[in-house]
Amino acid sequence: MNTVTLDAGEYQDLIDARDHAIAMREVAAGTMPTLNEDELQAYLTTPNPLTFWRKHRGHNQAALAALVEISQPYLAQIEAGKRVGDVRLYAKIAKILQVRIEDLIAD
Repeated sequence: MNTVTLDAGEYQDLIDARDHAIAMREVAAGTMPTLNEDELQAYLTTPNPLTFWRKHRGHNQAALAALVEISQPYLAQIEAGKRVGDVRLYAKIAKILQVRIEDLIAD
């Protein structure tokens, strides 16, 4: 058995390359949603990715909040950056909006 030692940066580069390859296969197969230019511009100008995806999928705050079983004011506070939901909440939202959890969180 051979052992390879990588530093954290090299390991992250491998993970990123793997994720990129998976994403490109999904785009080519048509199983990953993509954005057109107008949608991309809206994404870039929306203050919070959660807000963009909610609107893009046709939900208002009240409807999405009801689906994930939270109050509309709580969702509004999350979108405004005043509160942070736990990972279970983001997982529920991501499933409903058909995106990854990572897609909902601003850098």
